[in-house]
Amino acid sequence: MLLLGIESSCDETSVALCREGNLLSNVVHTQIPLHRRFGGVVPELASRNHLTAILPVLDEALQRAGVTLPEVEALGVTHAPGLIGSLLVGLSTAKALAFFLCRPLVGVHHLEAHLLSPLIEHPELQPPYLALLVSGGHTLLVEVTAVGDYLVLGRTVDDAVGEAFDKVAVVLGLPYPGGREIETLAGRGNPEAMAFPRAKMGPGDLDFSFSGLKTAVVLYCRRNPDFRDKAADLAASFQEAAVETLLAKTERALEKRNLPALCLCGGVAANTCLRERAAAMSARRGLLFAVPSPALCGDNAGMIAFTAWQALKAGRPSPLGLAAAASLPLPTRPC
Repeated sequence: MLLLGIESSCDETSVALCREGNLLSNVVHTQIPLHRRFGGVVPELASRNHLTAILPVLDEALQRAGVTLPEVEALGVTHAPGLIGSLLVGLSTAKALAFFLCRPLVGVHHLEAHLLSPLIEHPELQPPYLALLVSGGHTLLVEVTAVGDYLVLGRTVDDAVGEAFDKVAVVLGLPYPGGREIETLAGRGNPEAMAFPRAKMGPGDLDFSFSGLKTAVVLYCRRNPDFRDKAADLAASFQEAAVETLLAKTERALEKRNLPALCLCGGVAANTCLRERAAAMSARRGLLFAVPSPALCGDNAGMIAFTAWQALKAGRPSPLGLAAAASLPLPTRPC
């Protein structure tokens, strides 16, 4: 089956083609230059940019895959969660194509696509596995029991880890997007220079909290006017605290659930320090470890097309009346 996927949940316009789960193309148009001067995504500008980018990106994806639009046998599209204006551009495009081509449509939950993204490049990986989903808007520990069967073990109670990276970057005067800048700067610093806090939560608790860590960095900068001279050490110490917190909870979840594999996913999974430390922890515990390539960590239509293909195999198409939703919990079973 040749399936076309569309992703437009935030500030990337992306279209991908996959055949039987194998990606033929995955084109991503980023809006970073547009939003950089504002220090973050401006929803109205994002949705307007999607409108102008979606058809050129669609054409490029088809050309790279070497296929034509009539050959497409099904369409998958992100319908939730995300910026509502941005979601509507991708969803409306997918609906129009599905109607015109008389092809089935599959609405994809953005977080489910991230959870399944490691499977695209790691055919040796099969559920059950533990997924640490880390992005600008989400921090989750999820047991992936099977495709479509998810158990959330832990989540952030305040800031997502990616949000904390971006906010600390603003304090340090780094350009948007802050996560990449923090990682680059941290590579030149001492991760033990500042003793920033690690939120422990309750005994056995698998939830995360990063607001205290972010606040500690802000307070340090206020109390030390020369903080810019120590920016590399600040970035390294902050990153160390964040990564250590993520992996401590992840290891606790592995001990509780006794799962055979660990996966990273989401935009922050592109962080080299996190990838290397998670791989080392997995090797120490004798676990299979999988993480998508950086191009599949951020928002992209490749993971949308792959997840839609999985849904169609299970006989779960969506109606053409499918609605976009800015906020929609990941479908899960009770813990």
